[in-house]
Amino acid sequence: MIVRTDHGRVAVLTLDRPQKRNALTAELCDMLRDSVRGAVADGARALVLTGSGTSFCSGADLDDVYTADFRDAHYAMLHAVVDAPVPVVAAVNGPAIGAGTQLAIAADLRVVAPAAVFGVPTAKIGLAVDPWTIRRLSVLAGNGTARALLLGCAQLDADAARACGLAERAGSGADAITWATEIAELAPLTLAYSKRVLNDIVEPASDTAELEAAFAACWESEDRAEGRRARQEKRRPEFRGR
Repeated sequence: MIVRTDHGRVAVLTLDRPQKRNALTAELCDMLRDSVRGAVADGARALVLTGSGTSFCSGADLDDVYTADFRDAHYAMLHAVVDAPVPVVAAVNGPAIGAGTQLAIAADLRVVAPAAVFGVPTAKIGLAVDPWTIRRLSVLAGNGTARALLLGCAQLDADAARACGLAERAGSGADAITWATEIAELAPLTLAYSKRVLNDIVEPASDTAELEAAFAACWESEDRAEGRRARQEKRRPEFRGR
């Protein structure tokens, strides 16, 4: 149910359950969690998440969402995406509803196709999303938009998502891969540090020492020296993440 394709330093992870519009089950959440970690372990410098068929992810599979295992598997998967030490781009090729919107906002960046739609209709079925999701949605889309989605069960199309800042670019899956490929050439330590600080805005860490250490490590890294040499030699730097 997960297809991985590698494009140089970019790993593309595709939800492949089109007959169910890529709805999430506990099993699929576990597979995506493991795929994210596996791609990073294999050396991917950026990830792209997308869906097969006409949907990005239609939400939680309602035959599975009420089981004992689903919630734990779902949030473990979301945190695997958030905590991945590389940038993650969501190529939102179609509807991303409920848990689909959660997956899209767990990514660092979003590229939306014309068919993209976001919505969090939990109030219609008596469920709820966790505080992290609400805070993250509010930071990305703005508090007013988050209120409309959560309290009014509104939906956002691709244009509205771009207008409010929920999506950074319009484009196809190929466009998302192109962007991710450009990102994968940047300094890995700097990207990982910046991602951690941006995530800290939503869920502040009790101890900032690790962030300070990551900041210092960027300035003391071999990549910093490589960036300086490349500038002097008028060439593209070759960052190694150390």
